[in-house]
Amino acid sequence: MICLAVLLIALAASAALYLLCLRPNNGRQGRMKPFEETYIAHRGLFNNNDIPENSMAAFAKAVEAGYGIELDVQLTADDRLVVFHDETLARMCGDPRTLNELSHAELCRLSLLDTAEKVPLFRDVLELVNGSVPLIVEIKPEGRCIQTARFADELLRRYRGVYCVESFRPSVLLWYKRNSPDVIRGQLSTDYGKDPDGRPWWQRWLLTNLLLNFLTRPDFIAYNHKYKNQFSYTLCRTLYKAVNVAWTIRDQEQLEAARDAFQVFIFDSFLPDQTGGPSR
Repeated sequence: MICLAVLLIALAASAALYLLCLRPNNGRQGRMKPFEETYIAHRGLFNNNDIPENSMAAFAKAVEAGYGIELDVQLTADDRLVVFHDETLARMCGDPRTLNELSHAELCRLSLLDTAEKVPLFRDVLELVNGSVPLIVEIKPEGRCIQTARFADELLRRYRGVYCVESFRPSVLLWYKRNSPDVIRGQLSTDYGKDPDGRPWWQRWLLTNLLLNFLTRPDFIAYNHKYKNQFSYTLCRTLYKAVNVAWTIRDQEQLEAARDAFQVFIFDSFLPDQTGGPSR
């Protein structure tokens, strides 16, 4: 009987610790309302033909259409903050080098998908958007991500529009929690068992199951919509009522299927049906 009691206590303590680790910050949901009131254009409103992703043209199109914008920031070798998604320039610029290894001047010699568009400076994108639509700024994990967060924060503190930040790296959220706690921050994640990357298994397990939330206290969770039923994510969503952001929706059918779990929708490759709005 004593052994059974000890086992039950141990199980209860483990369950309590698990639930504690999952806990995000659910006290600032109201500040996410602007993102719930519009669809969010992934890397701008692009087609990757004449309008490349994460280009000034794509951001201008999103602003014109009234969509919010999700974009990616990272640093060049000479500490210029630019908007670009991939680690290397191969897919978008036909150059095999890594963006973080190039200076901004070297980057300016390249074009996006053989168009006239260049990799934009983040400050130029902020000037273009100028508060007209909400921004979700992803701090990319490539390169010096903490330095990227610091530079982005310096620019965004002077920005007069609605924005939030997100990252796959909990260390970035922890930096914001400690250094810029007023900024709304979100944890990006997916089911790394089904979408593996190069991280050790234990890191993939922690990130899949959102077990660092207790440390970083994200204001929202941005999860791969394909895995909305992942156990820890479902528990976090239902128990703590955090704001949930779906990435990345690529057709109307996916959008309708995601409505039961998410309040914010990042999309590309189609135009969402605007009947009733995002939160209908």
